Amino acid sequence: MRSARSTGAASRVLAATVNTSYAEAEPARAEVDAMQGATLLEFGSPWCGYCRRAQPLIAEALAAHRGVRHLKIADASGRRLGRSFAVKLWPTLVFLQDGKETARLVRPADAGAIAEALSALR
Repeated sequence: MRSARSTGAASRVLAATVNTSYAEAEPARAEVDAMQGATLLEFGSPWCGYCRRAQPLIAEALAAHRGVRHLKIADASGRRLGRSFAVKLWPTLVFLQDGKETARLVRPADAGAIAEALSALR
């Protein structure tokens, strides 16, 4: 089920499931900052081994937090959104509430840490 409220790259949000594809077109930072509600930005790459290993952990944690918008952004050097969030390693998970960062996890090793950060979102 895709959200009809979003536009551009943000339209790749899946409301009740994990977004399985990295968006090549990234939203503008201003668009991300203006997002209302709970959002998980996942920066990574489809060829990244750390990113692939994190997928079941992210899916497990998101299963209990169905109201969280999940944006999966393909990152690379020179990509503006990743640089604006100072992403250095993949995957980097940035947790946002109403466009403001509340937590960040880099190369998460367990679903519990992801679930804890998601639980802190309203």
